[in-house]
Amino acid sequence: MVKKVLDNVDSPWSQSVQESAHLIWLAGLGASAKVSTEGGKLFEALVAEGAKIEEQTRAARVGTLETVREKTDETRSKMTDAWDKIEQIFEDRLARVLGQIGVPNRDDLLELTQRLNALNAQLDALRQAREDHP
Repeated sequence: MVKKVLDNVDSPWSQSVQESAHLIWLAGLGASAKVSTEGGKLFEALVAEGAKIEEQTRAARVGTLETVREKTDETRSKMTDAWDKIEQIFEDRLARVLGQIGVPNRDDLLELTQRLNALNAQLDALRQAREDHP
């Protein structure tokens, strides 16, 4: 078996495999040398590129966040205005219905209260006059 292997060492196929292995070995040595001489520069370049991308991403995030806040405030304002209008329409319609069925409104009750206060004042004046002249 060893003799067979040793006989095949000089075959063209064996030579081709040895040359390929040698080329792969040389490529590995070259890559290792390149990384050791230029690895620091490459690392620094990658760090600088990463810092630029991080800054761009942060700026985009801040801009997007500000846009979302503006849109939220705008929408909130529109919703509040719409709700106020709906509330006013409801109050107006309710007041109209209550008026149609004869339920006094706030102004009617205020006027009635003022009239009662005036009548009470007149009654108090009459009582006082009666007590003064028995």
